[in-house]
Amino acid sequence: MSRWFQILVSGMLGCLLVTQLIADDHSAKELKSGDFVLKVLIDVDATSVKNQSRTGTCWIFSGNSFLESELLRMGKDPVDLSEMFVVRKTYPQKAQRYVRLHGNGTLGAGSLFGDVMSVIREYGIVPEVIYNGKFEGEELHNHNELDAVLKAMLNTIIKNPGRKLSPVWPEAVEGVLDAYLGEAPESFKYAGKTYTPRSFADQMGINPDNYVEFTSFNHHPFYQNIAVELPDNWALNESYNLPLDEFMSLMVSALEKGYSVGWDGDVSEKSFSQKKGVATMPKLEWAMRNQVERDSLLLKPEPEMMVDQAKRQKMFDNYQTTDDHLMHVTGLSEDQNGTRYFITKNSWGTKDHKLDGYVHMSEQYVRGKTISFMVHKDAIPKDLKKKMKI
Repeated sequence: MSRWFQILVSGMLGCLLVTQLIADDHSAKELKSGDFVLKVLIDVDATSVKNQSRTGTCWIFSGNSFLESELLRMGKDPVDLSEMFVVRKTYPQKAQRYVRLHGNGTLGAGSLFGDVMSVIREYGIVPEVIYNGKFEGEELHNHNELDAVLKAMLNTIIKNPGRKLSPVWPEAVEGVLDAYLGEAPESFKYAGKTYTPRSFADQMGINPDNYVEFTSFNHHPFYQNIAVELPDNWALNESYNLPLDEFMSLMVSALEKGYSVGWDGDVSEKSFSQKKGVATMPKLEWAMRNQVERDSLLLKPEPEMMVDQAKRQKMFDNYQTTDDHLMHVTGLSEDQNGTRYFITKNSWGTKDHKLDGYVHMSEQYVRGKTISFMVHKDAIPKDLKKKMKI
């Protein structure tokens, strides 16, 4: 059976799959990990946990998860959106910028939420059953070869062996992407209707202009749009810069209003564990812990350091906080001591994870390790909207 015949059949079956897409309900649950007892306080509807596998595309897995929750919030039928359609449309833009900068720019799998919105704004989106970007018969993504081949090709082009760049090198990039990910559909059938990617996004009600990103760093003025200096911010996406307490208050109030949050931050700390499903900012730092204390990390709640604006800035400036990973915040919980946590849906699958692919990040961890977050503009308080002129 050809790949494209499979896609056609999948599209016709799409309407039969929607009931399988909603994630398990976490509401009114008490969750346990080691001696952590976590009571769920807020639980925004979300679709099932996915697995980005051997790719650096967390940005689209979290971005799509966020949009899928937005569709549920708007009363739409659940839909599994295609991650690789957005990846397929992003790579040529990255390649163009990389070549124009003579290789002095970022070329890799990473991006930010702004890139998700840019693709949807320009091209639209499609369901996963229409375009999954996998080789036939493969269950998981693996982009290691694709990323290596693409970078080698572009570095050769930049060396300019022909003494001037040919007009066809972008076509060569398209050929590589088609070989590894497949040709992106121009039209398709889904749930008994014919769409283009543009018309599907419009019919779903996904408007990229409804979403705003926020950050909090004092090396830029507050209450302005800034492009945070990150390797993956190749497109110079801007975030609105808020003082830390206001930044955190907005994230909490959005969740309280029923809006989920797209999260970008650092997961490199020893105190972040996908396996245990918990992330904290222990007062006793890793370097100061003996072996017994290291072995006991995240087995039970322990005192945390208090993160203020200065501490947060210092961690960013000295590379303790880096732009590692994007995830999807879907709620709030608290432990037996009353410490608040942000319930965060990851994209590393669910195998051998105590909390089914979710991580509960403590408030201090989020204060220190969040780079930026994205939320629907209707979740923003009126006074801040006025200040932002939106």
